[in-house]
Parts: sequence; C-alpha cells; structure tokens
Amino acid sequence: MSGLAKPTERLILAAILSVATLTPAAVLAHGDVAPQAVDTAGLPEIAADDWATVNPYRADTAGDEVFNKAVEIGASGYNQNCARCHGLEAISGGLAPDLRYLEAEEYGDEWFIERFREGYTQDGVTKMPAFGELLGPAAAWAIRSYVESRPDDGQVTEAAPELTEIRDSLKAAADGGSADSAAIAARLTEIAGAIETLSGAPVSDNIAIRAAHVLEAKPEAYGEAAEVLTIGLSAAH
Repeated sequence: MSGLAKPTERLILAAILSVATLTPAAVLAHGDVAPQAVDTAGLPEIAADDWATVNPYRADTAGDEVFNKAVEIGASGYNQNCARCHGLEAISGGLAPDLRYLEAEEYGDEWFIERFREGYTQDGVTKMPAFGELLGPAAAWAIRSYVESRPDDGQVTEAAPELTEIRDSLKAAADGGSADSAAIAARLTEIAGAIETLSGAPVSDNIAIRAAHVLEAKPEAYGEAAEVLTIGLSAAH
C-alpha cells in the first residue's frame, strides 16, 4: 500500500488492525511482554508528557540525518519490545497486526501512539502492554519511524537479481579483486530509491540503502556491504 489511504480504506484498515489485536493468540503473545528501555540519545529531545499525534522524526519533515538515527534506534527498540508479537522486520506472522501497512500520516500516527501509550485490555486481560509511561514519546516515534519505513518486500524481490550480482562483485572485491566503490554505492542508492514503503512513508529503509551507507562510510568495506546484502536477500526469500 503506497500513498495515503482514502477515508474508506482507513476504516477498513482500522477494522483489520482491531480484529487482529483481539485474536486469542495475540492475547497470549502480548500479555507477558516486559517493556525494555530504549536509548534515544542522538535524537531531538521530546518532553516526557509531549504526546503529539504526528511523527516528528519522519524524513520529509525532520531531515535525513534525524530520520536515519530514528530508524537505527527504532530498530533496536522494536526488536526488544515488539518483534516477538509483530514479527521480525515488522512482518507479522498473523498473531498481531502487520504494522507495515499502518499509513504514515496523522491517522496512522494517532492509532499507533494511542496503542503504544495505553496498550490494550479486554475483560481485564492484557492484550498489549502500555509502553508509554516507561519508554516515552521519543522511543515511541523512533519505533514508529522504523516500522513505517519497512520496504515493499515485493519490490525488494524484483530487485533481488541485480542486488545478488552486486553482492557477488563485492564478495570478489573483498577476496582481493577490484571494484569501484563509489559507483556501486551510487547504483545501490538508485535501486533503493525505487523501493517504496508499504505505509506510504517517503523513505524506505531497505537493504540496498543500508549497503550503500556502508560503502559511503568505508569505501573498502566490501565484505561488510556484501554481508548486508546477503542477510537482506536471505530474509526476502
């Protein structure tokens, strides 16, 4: 789902997310999660009681540097607190809502932040714990930034053949061959830019851009960039 959902689509999405949250399996999965602290150092500070309804770390408003830091921190926070129920890389196995489809605009932000702050209970049973008081708004929006930036896995699959070729060339370079690091990073950036998010968020955090960032930071880190692609391609399959 790219772009912003129409009002009717919003109602359908809300219904799907609500039903998914109410499943018995989700009750068992969410009920015994102990929130783990998230280190938000490096992000613009947000007062503990400042629960806005729009993600302040989104790339098109906060800029790439803040967005990239938010995704980095959000990935850690998500893996510690959310992956058990919502799935690795936010790919749900069906026990809880697939948050990748929660639209990256005010409606989706409001739904996310309410659930994050308050959790959800029914008939006295905790189906999702309240994370707000313990983790705070900065951690919430970092996790939101990570989730909404998950790439369209179908588009990653389409790019897989070329990414595999690039990965193999990087492996060869790591073993003593030659490679134009700058040209490879530029091509990876081009590929990354064509991979959209499922939420409609403006920037996709995908394996191509991750590998490009490795080469931009360390031009001769061929093996490290190849490993990023190897892990990502494996997950895509």
